[in-house]
Amino acid sequence: MRTWLLTITAAASGIAIAVVDARPTWDDTGITAGVVLLAAFIVAAIAGRRPWLWGLLVGVWVPALTILNGGDPAAILALGFALAGAYAGYATSRLWRRPAAAAPKD
Repeated sequence: MRTWLLTITAAASGIAIAVVDARPTWDDTGITAGVVLLAAFIVAAIAGRRPWLWGLLVGVWVPALTILNGGDPAAILALGFALAGAYAGYATSRLWRRPAAAAPKD
């Protein structure tokens, strides 16, 4: 159940970001890249596994919508930001879930 909720959340956030990015009045690539990175980070940190899946689910929508609308194919870089965010979230999750080292006894 948790995986399905995360899948829906990741895809919905990616689609929402892509729709905002595709608006003719939107011209801020840096904010789009940052939000894609952050969304993928959060979903992958919560999931704690399969960062490639979360990166793809969040990041594929921006280049898909941009290219379908006749935009610049360089939008594929958004997928790179999503994957970077997802792997960073995965690594953070692994650090959080690592068992605490035993304190030395006096």
